[in-house]
Amino acid sequence: MSLEGRVALVTGGSRGIGRAVARALAEDGADIAVHYNRDEEAAQKTVEAVSQLGRRALAVRAAIEDPEALAVLVGKVREGLGPVGILINNAGVASRGRSVLKTEADELERLMRIHALGPHELCKLVLPDMRKQERGDIVMVSSVATKYNAAGGAPYNMGKAAMESLALTLAAEERGHGIRVNVVAPGLVETEMGSRLMKATAGIDDLRQLDAQMPFGRVCQPEDIADTIRHLVSPRSAYTTGQRIEIDGGGQ
Repeated sequence: MSLEGRVALVTGGSRGIGRAVARALAEDGADIAVHYNRDEEAAQKTVEAVSQLGRRALAVRAAIEDPEALAVLVGKVREGLGPVGILINNAGVASRGRSVLKTEADELERLMRIHALGPHELCKLVLPDMRKQERGDIVMVSSVATKYNAAGGAPYNMGKAAMESLALTLAAEERGHGIRVNVVAPGLVETEMGSRLMKATAGIDDLRQLDAQMPFGRVCQPEDIADTIRHLVSPRSAYTTGQRIEIDGGGQ
């Protein structure tokens, strides 16, 4: 599973799935760039966790929807750690739960920028360096929302669906350059976003209330997602690209 000598950029790496992924890749030997947008304190906690594992780490702030900010982000990572060889497009936000009829244009545009246009720009920025390396990996963190397309979630569903389309296109384009591109699509995960979702939609304050009815008797944890991602980018997964893996315990 060694990722020794590789640099991973994890967007939304300050908490939740992003923090778990950063820790997992650091455990396997990668140096980690922790992207965040607002919570610098949380991002620094992830950096500290990575540093305690003996890996180099830095936190870099950028708005995913701002192409100029992303260019600065990639430049800082290259200067501080080296060229990006692993990109985890994990940053995301939830939609407001409104019907299409009541969804405002600015919300739709914002979520499309965060979930699809920002990742597209980041991929463009890191691909030249990835092509020069022996191997490159891009993983998009999507959602089972693209399968169910629940009412009230069009901006989120559309953004994640576009992200998945980007991943499959990139997999076809970059295979000849040794770059693997894959999608992981979690179901409900015990994160701040997941907790807010369940409180808003079902009035559930503690996700432990759901354990008994979930696959394997518990709600999915960020580490469950991280373990799949660490496998996808590892030397043991050299022949896997263009795949979409649902991580929902077999259905919820």
